Amino acid sequence: MKSFSIKTKLILFLAGFAVFLSVKDRDAAFLLIMVVALISAIAADLTLSYLKDKKLSIPESSAISALIIGFVLASDNPWWITSLASLFAVSSKYLIRFNKRHVFNPAAFGIFLSILLFGANTQWKGTFLWHILLPAGLYFSYKIRKLELITGYLITALGLFGIQAVLNKVPLINIFGYLSYFYIFVMLIEPKTTPIKPLAKLTFGIGAAGLIFIFIQAQVSFDSELAALLILNFFVPLLNKIPERRKA
Repeated sequence: MKSFSIKTKLILFLAGFAVFLSVKDRDAAFLLIMVVALISAIAADLTLSYLKDKKLSIPESSAISALIIGFVLASDNPWWITSLASLFAVSSKYLIRFNKRHVFNPAAFGIFLSILLFGANTQWKGTFLWHILLPAGLYFSYKIRKLELITGYLITALGLFGIQAVLNKVPLINIFGYLSYFYIFVMLIEPKTTPIKPLAKLTFGIGAAGLIFIFIQAQVSFDSELAALLILNFFVPLLNKIPERRKA
């Protein structure tokens, strides 16, 4: 019996997590907006892939992007904003490319653009449920070989916010309440728009956490996490050129 691909497993996890949150919070609007995102993203991907290659394929990656958009964008946004965010996400994969790879995390790009253009609100549904996202995220990070990225991010984030907590005389345990686990274990590790080499992955994680800390201290008006991710995505080609230490 053929096992599920890692993309299919992630789709099943995100869909199951969405149903769980919808039932727990009695939030039918959340599932409705998720369906809007899925239909929009899949339709856009089928159309663009046919125009490009004259063939239709199952758009698993776009389904993942749509599910992420449904988690991050607030359910009270007009439905058309979610639909356009999904269209932006899918279109970015075809239009913004370098060395035959798309540059930006599609979901992050679609959400951030919808915030800039339409003032969309975000909710990051379920992002602090670490007991669900941590084990699942570690599994997916291991399978797609992004543990170095997660390590760099967590060490940096805990270190920076830890110093801040000590200076402000806040209990260190509160640091874990600052972390957006959905962002860390679902969005940050997207394989196509993150580095492929160990040291580059570590640097990517450190850079993302550092930028988020700076943006938060500066009290920027935009979403710190999405902006940091997109900025680091842009520099991935350079990060991949970081020389690795040769084994003795």
